[in-house]
Amino acid sequence: MTHTRTELAALLEAHGLRPSRALGQNFVVDPNTVRRIARLAEVGAGDLVLEIGAGLGSLTLALLETGAEVHAMEVDRYLLEPLRSVVESRGAVVHHADALTADYDAILAGREAVIVANLPYNVATPLVLHLLEAEPLVRRMLVMVQREVGERFAAQAGDEAYGAASLRLQYFADARVVGKVAPTVFLPRPNVDSALVSIVRRERVRIDPQLVSEADLFEVIRTSFGHRRKMLRRSLAGWVTDGVFARAQVEETRRPEELTLEEFARLAAAR
Repeated sequence: MTHTRTELAALLEAHGLRPSRALGQNFVVDPNTVRRIARLAEVGAGDLVLEIGAGLGSLTLALLETGAEVHAMEVDRYLLEPLRSVVESRGAVVHHADALTADYDAILAGREAVIVANLPYNVATPLVLHLLEAEPLVRRMLVMVQREVGERFAAQAGDEAYGAASLRLQYFADARVVGKVAPTVFLPRPNVDSALVSIVRRERVRIDPQLVSEADLFEVIRTSFGHRRKMLRRSLAGWVTDGVFARAQVEETRRPEELTLEEFARLAAAR
């Protein structure tokens, strides 16, 4: 059983709580939606799932229904008591922690995990990138984010949403939008649509560090996207050395949003 809108509203009232704007809290109140998320996460018995931003446990309950071992992380101390009252008796383990600074080694205890999360706009990109960069035990993620953030995560060269964050994610993982979520399933109702994004860590980073270092690669990417609408010969004017574009076989008249990660790697290696 998962929360309906009426049940979640009653739980908030019983504990004297209201969703926090500062924390970007929008609780899912539709059982079909949370079960759909659990299904798309492709988890079940034998899997360790870490749910980030568990809130009042609507999605936690749906994840528990799959038979997976579920750990629920929540940063808001005011939600801990009602969250625990809902999910601990059903077998979930609750952690009071900020996902950006949490001790994942202690929480995961050496086991690989799947992250499932409903992420507010202001933390979605830094958190996903932090998990990819620093937490190798996180093998997969299914995250619900604002649609524009989801499109940025999954964007490919030439897409309007494509940028430095897209390339950073591509370096570590493969991402795709696997669903959309309407504002009507949230309490309170947001003003934007949400997207469900599947992120799968690659067995090795996409660009061999022996060909070009991670630092050099992302230096040219950050520099290029500092002036994304300009041609490379202008956006990289302070970075290039003589003959870089020719050696990299990249036209200097192209714009940053047109280049693949491999083409940026050729530029970095040719400097």
